[in-house]
Amino acid sequence: MKKIVLTGGGTAGHVTPNLALIPSLKERHYDIHYMGSYHGIERKLIEGAGIAYIGISSGKFRRYFDLKNFTDPFRVVKGYGEALKFLKKYKPDVVFSKGGFVAVPVVLAAKHLKIPVIIHESDMTPGLANKMCIPAATNVCCNFPETLFYLPKDKAVLTGSPIRKELLKGDKQKGLSFAGLVANCPVILIIGGSLGSVTVNNAVREVLPKLLKDFQIIHICGKGNLDESLMDTQGYVQYEYVDAPLKHLFAAADLMISRAGANAICEILALRKPNILIPLSAAASRGDQILNARSFHKQGFSFLLEEENLSGDSLLKAVSETYQNRNSYISNMEQSEQHNAIDAIIEMVETLTEK
Repeated sequence: MKKIVLTGGGTAGHVTPNLALIPSLKERHYDIHYMGSYHGIERKLIEGAGIAYIGISSGKFRRYFDLKNFTDPFRVVKGYGEALKFLKKYKPDVVFSKGGFVAVPVVLAAKHLKIPVIIHESDMTPGLANKMCIPAATNVCCNFPETLFYLPKDKAVLTGSPIRKELLKGDKQKGLSFAGLVANCPVILIIGGSLGSVTVNNAVREVLPKLLKDFQIIHICGKGNLDESLMDTQGYVQYEYVDAPLKHLFAAADLMISRAGANAICEILALRKPNILIPLSAAASRGDQILNARSFHKQGFSFLLEEENLSGDSLLKAVSETYQNRNSYISNMEQSEQHNAIDAIIEMVETLTEK
């Protein structure tokens, strides 16, 4: 039987692309094991998908002073030993890494055993963990054309990000019914990330009466961010979080407003939804969302509204311009080659397995 080890963790963004690959790997009769940290978010997500999970020790490499910098290297060495022991016994044909620091000992152990490794880098520039792993990789997949310049030419492949196929199977009418909205008025879907965004939420609510003149609003605002005073506002529905019905809300949306995390914007691209990206400011992040959003803007996929320029008025203007030019955004996204990542990555896996 063909065998593959998936790895990656620390955040859901390092796990969901792996989850997206699993159905196609099963269709091709791969035996799948996942290596992650003992108690990270990846464990719950992967075990929930019914995949065999192997926990290993992991540590983080930091660019700043922290007392854990003196102890975490020992955790990484321990994780390397654990990964090496399992890989020797299991003998996978390929290792696929989505990144995060837990992946470092797995990738290095695979290199030691001459097991081919495929790495996926979500953001414009490789993070520290992937930088450490790239020399050990056979192929490095990425989401953005600009990322190719940061990668070895003989390894880099522009694939886009693997997207869960179920997200593409939403039903517009079910989405409208779930939200209690009507079919004869366009819908804006606003997603501020898993924790929501106070800045985006406030800007939306500041101009909500004006937005509701022309649109209906589905607002996924994050845990603890519901506005009780707006509960009965006609044409406006708000949720802290949406799970299974999200695919139907995607289908119901005519325009989206989102942060610019790599997985989120790749889902938007796959869904071909005209969109406004409001990336996290450089003050609140390493700036990767800004680079992601600028790339999508440059490619004609998105309207870029940087957080420093976000206000009620600038949001209204962005909504008006994006909706008026929606067909142009859709056309540009349809021409992109970055939306068929699963097939491209599976083909890579199959090629390396055969070798």
